[in-house]
Amino acid sequence: MMYQKIVLAGGNGYLGGVLAEYYSPLANEVIILSRKNKVAKGNIKTVLWDGSTTGEWQKCLIGAYLLINLCGKNVNCRYTERNKMAIIRSRVVPTSLLGRVIADMDKPPKLWINVTSATVYRHAEDRPQDEETGEIGYGFSIDVCRQWEQAFFNIDTPHTRKVALRMGIVLGRADGAFPRLLNLVKWGLGGKQGDGQQYVSWVHEQDVAKCTEWIMTHELLTGVINCTAPEPIKNTQLMAIIRKAYGIGFGLPTPTWLLEIGAKVIGTETELILKSRWVLPKILVDSGYRFLFEKTEYAVKDLLSIRI
Repeated sequence: MMYQKIVLAGGNGYLGGVLAEYYSPLANEVIILSRKNKVAKGNIKTVLWDGSTTGEWQKCLIGAYLLINLCGKNVNCRYTERNKMAIIRSRVVPTSLLGRVIADMDKPPKLWINVTSATVYRHAEDRPQDEETGEIGYGFSIDVCRQWEQAFFNIDTPHTRKVALRMGIVLGRADGAFPRLLNLVKWGLGGKQGDGQQYVSWVHEQDVAKCTEWIMTHELLTGVINCTAPEPIKNTQLMAIIRKAYGIGFGLPTPTWLLEIGAKVIGTETELILKSRWVLPKILVDSGYRFLFEKTEYAVKDLLSIRI
């Protein structure tokens, strides 16, 4: 099936590129709303917007089959008050703007997926968290997710189905967590981080794209949906799998105290590494979605272009 129009708000980043490439052969046009212009590539084009004010870009939403909102400042930074404010505003402001615009449209997008984060659940080493039984955590990153999803669901869009896609850690070739973990392995630092018992709820970049189409074509799916592979893995196991796939037998572990120092040096927070995210995609699995990459071994070998 060819979709008429797919719109990616804030789609000029890494994940937006994955989604644009996925939908390019499936849609008549793919439109990226971005602050920076970009030369059109086939049927993928960029339309300028600032994410905070209305304008000509609104016309792009008319009759769209799918809108995916990817806006948000990278959380890979120190949580200073200035950065905290920027992280929240970069998510809440564009989401609220899109909601107001869509609510007033005669022909709004059929489906609006807001990409949020699975970090909204608590640190979990005792049991997995899903959409029905998961417990919301506490702290700054959870506060961000709360405000983000409130901005998304608080505005009534009666003619547009809405899904908050709580994303796990995306494993991809070009960017995100995987290239950084692979570099640690290459440098001989690919052992466990902290005690290594924290769970990593990950998802392959191609499953991210595929599951958005699945949600689009299954109209009963709505509300909060987790986007994580069905088999989360502990940090120590993840690093061992990457080492084995790359052909390196040993990796020095990084204790928590050293992670704290390193985080300050490179300007990030240890929470991104040490929080145990044990999240399951119950709604996707129950709806019949079949993951391209269920197991970490398969995902890592694919990303390294090693034949299984």
